[in-house]
Amino acid sequence: MLRSLRQARSLARSAQTVSAGQKRNLSIHEYQSVKLLNDYGIATPKSVPAKSPEEAFDVAKNFGTDKLVIKAQVLAGGRGKGHFDNGFKGGVHVVDTPEQAKDLASKMIGSKLITKQTGEKGRICNAVMLAERRDPSHEYYVAVLNDRATAGPVLVASAQGGMNIEEVAAKDPSAIITTPIDFEKGLDKQTALDLAKKLGFKTEQTQKEAADTFINLYKIFKDKDATQIEINPMAETQDGHVLCMDAKFGFDDNAEFRQADVYALRDISQEDPVEVEAQKHNLNFIKLDGNIGCLVNGAGLAMATMDVLKLHGGDPANFLDVGGGATPETVKKAFELLLADKAVSSILLNVFGGIMRCDYIAEGVIKATKELQLRVPLIVRLKGNKEAEAKELIRQSGLKIYAFDGLDEAAAKAVELGRK
Repeated sequence: MLRSLRQARSLARSAQTVSAGQKRNLSIHEYQSVKLLNDYGIATPKSVPAKSPEEAFDVAKNFGTDKLVIKAQVLAGGRGKGHFDNGFKGGVHVVDTPEQAKDLASKMIGSKLITKQTGEKGRICNAVMLAERRDPSHEYYVAVLNDRATAGPVLVASAQGGMNIEEVAAKDPSAIITTPIDFEKGLDKQTALDLAKKLGFKTEQTQKEAADTFINLYKIFKDKDATQIEINPMAETQDGHVLCMDAKFGFDDNAEFRQADVYALRDISQEDPVEVEAQKHNLNFIKLDGNIGCLVNGAGLAMATMDVLKLHGGDPANFLDVGGGATPETVKKAFELLLADKAVSSILLNVFGGIMRCDYIAEGVIKATKELQLRVPLIVRLKGNKEAEAKELIRQSGLKIYAFDGLDEAAAKAVELGRK
């Protein structure tokens, strides 16, 4: 189960993770998560977003209590310990007055929050969320995710919430309770109640509220095609209620066609602009930290290409899969994306022609090389459908393109030329 927990956590924070298929990591802001929980009857502290310092002032003034907390709305963990690019420290602060809410919001909104998960560039904060402060008597951890071991959804829970669950699982595996869920029927009431009692919820009322929360979390998971839901912490409050204090959601990109309401919440300001541009052209692109640009058709071949580059001592600058339906125009766009990265010092193109025609790729390569005035070395390996025609097109172009039949040799050359 530790493995499943790590897989779940990686879904929530894997903007830079390469997958052998479609990325499955749409995340939504905390204030959006709160609304989704509330729509399913799951209790949370009262929370209201604000998109300007003036709006934060008005929200705090009309909130109904002066015991508030303000949170920067940025898609990254570790906000409380982060810092902004303007020097302001902390993305989570206690608020006691409307004036304080306005002042804190002015230091957050419009600035980039830098945390361990964002990298040094940080992510822009376009909104804050003001929430009532509720005092927990105990904090729990709850997650719904897909588990490879059981080949289905499970509810993972622990009485040790409010901390890094991976560390809890590593130090005390018995602290993690895993409950398989019937995909169609969901979690039944008795199983949910038994779990609440086992976790240590103190009263009959809080046991019932916790059980209802477990049941409704799975309903969201199934209804919204989630890949994970993580509540950390779920709190038993001092006044005898159960609240979800913080939530992280991940949604399956492959279900976008039937989850229009969820995908309308997408905030592209939190994503890499190059990756957003790539998606517009049906290109699967993920920025990495190396210097060798990769253009490949097929996710599996792209992964293998990066592995061979690493084997020869190189570092890929990206994962770029043009898919099976690329045209000369999409190939040119792929080159534009690669060349936008100033760190790229050589480009390796590796295409296996099946559905994809190698001559189409060659046309795109030639067009891109001429129109974009390519100045970095280009190494090409084309095999399969229309291979001979592709090689002839490259030969006739007269362009300085390094052509190879073997991936090993092509990768070695890309590494060599990338170092010059």
